[in-house]
Amino acid sequence: MDYMEKYSIWLNSPVIDEQTAGELRSIADNPAEIEDRFHKDLEFGTGGLRGIMGAGTNRMNVYTVRKATLGLANYILANEPRGCEMGAVIAFDSRHNSGCFALEAALTLVAAGIKVYLFDGLRPTPVLSFAVRHLGCAAGIVVTASHNPPDYNGYKAYWSDGCQIPYPRDEEVIGFVNAIADLGQLVVADKAKAVADGMLVYLDGAVDEAYQKQVLALSLNRDAIFEAGLKILYTPLHGAGLAHSKAVLAAAGFENVHVVPSQEQPDPNFTTIAYPNPEDPKAFAKALELAHDLSADIIVANDPDADRVGVMVKHGGEYVLLAGNQTGTLLAQYLLSGRKANGTLPPNPGIISTIVSTNMTREIAAAYGAEYAEVLTGFKFIGEQIEKWENSGKAEYVFGFEESIGFLPGPYARDKDAIASSMLICEVAAVYKIQGKTLIDAIGELYKKYGWHKEHTVNIVKPGLDGAAQIRAIMADKRNNPPKSVNNIAVSKIRDYQNGYEGLPPSDVLYYELADGSWLCIRPSGTEPKIKIYCGILGKDEADAKAKIAGLADAIENMV
Repeated sequence: MDYMEKYSIWLNSPVIDEQTAGELRSIADNPAEIEDRFHKDLEFGTGGLRGIMGAGTNRMNVYTVRKATLGLANYILANEPRGCEMGAVIAFDSRHNSGCFALEAALTLVAAGIKVYLFDGLRPTPVLSFAVRHLGCAAGIVVTASHNPPDYNGYKAYWSDGCQIPYPRDEEVIGFVNAIADLGQLVVADKAKAVADGMLVYLDGAVDEAYQKQVLALSLNRDAIFEAGLKILYTPLHGAGLAHSKAVLAAAGFENVHVVPSQEQPDPNFTTIAYPNPEDPKAFAKALELAHDLSADIIVANDPDADRVGVMVKHGGEYVLLAGNQTGTLLAQYLLSGRKANGTLPPNPGIISTIVSTNMTREIAAAYGAEYAEVLTGFKFIGEQIEKWENSGKAEYVFGFEESIGFLPGPYARDKDAIASSMLICEVAAVYKIQGKTLIDAIGELYKKYGWHKEHTVNIVKPGLDGAAQIRAIMADKRNNPPKSVNNIAVSKIRDYQNGYEGLPPSDVLYYELADGSWLCIRPSGTEPKIKIYCGILGKDEADAKAKIAGLADAIENMV
């Protein structure tokens, strides 16, 4: 069926509400817009279902939410005998329509006979991941588009292990979704009846308290927190992280926490920021306006669904943004060394990272005798690896991260957690403040101990239908005509993950190992319309590392 046929079905369907039909009528004379909205269905990527809100099969709206949820419901019913009884739990963030989409998903599940636990207000993504396991649910859903611009929303689906649905289960779920051919199948239950029958249960603060208890148990040095008097400036970037972050920081012992006033309250338009991604230095603009006056030691920013954390540190009178690899290696070192010192490090500790993250993590793991696993980009693969270790007994998970500022410091959840990571990176900062040092000094110590690892990432944005075609063409060209050298350094090995590689699932990823030990990796983003090129080097010293990464970074800028 082509896009015009899909458009006509939607436009003429009695199921489609009048507001949506009016939106569709308004684009009747715009075939390019119709094509963009209907040329495909939204698909699960590394971060689930995500897209621009609006009418169409390639947009986030109540009908695509219902369809995805009905597919998930049918999959639960086919694969989990106790699925109706176990139920599903749903959370949502501060974006436009998040509460509406969450309720639509809930009532779709109830119509399929599956009990639903729905949070009574905004919740961070890691709380949802925790809740799936805590409540013993068959599945979970969180409505969020993470750090995307305000016109986006999304939908992450979780299985009973609290992990986003990985390969091949994700493809199986998509098969159930794609089997829904008729809009008339998208039935929702009556809300009042669902509540009265006990099929829709609203969750209050009990799950939050249980989650916070798990997070606070991760703290390793309360004495340092009290002694340091660390001054923290925090921003939730208008998202869902405020209540949990403030509560956890206070309970951990941080008494000097300030919140950026203009970004404190939920705001689906993200009025003070164009792109609410704390990986981007621009996300800290409002915080920096206050930081110098407050003389804050550290600035912590959560993205709108509070699964990512960005960190800026005062060093030499200026505020320096930490890269995700730097925060990740600091936390890995702190958790391994701290738990070894207090006797809580398991005999078979495990550390997980991704193929595009720093190689320093492998060195840190080896220094503590920890099992190290490397997985594909997407935190669901870290969650999947945790489950594999639990089932096999090969290792006991301690920490995992990906370079895009996503960290999980314990197995209580199976998705990245900005609340717990914010608390712990502040704790590390407190430990070093007592020594008269900053986190920048701490990173310097890591380099001296484990080698001068440096990394760089280039993002090339290719929006729209034409952009998607360009991305496919770029990947095909690099796959069929691989470079023999990069920056005059020979390519010694190519890893093509298209059909799987060394036990990892298939993925559209190309990884090049260079003769001098450097590396680069190219892949399309799973959640945004862009292609990403990552690279890393190991230098002899600081000057050598800076020169090497600068040369490699310049080279990859011209690769596509």
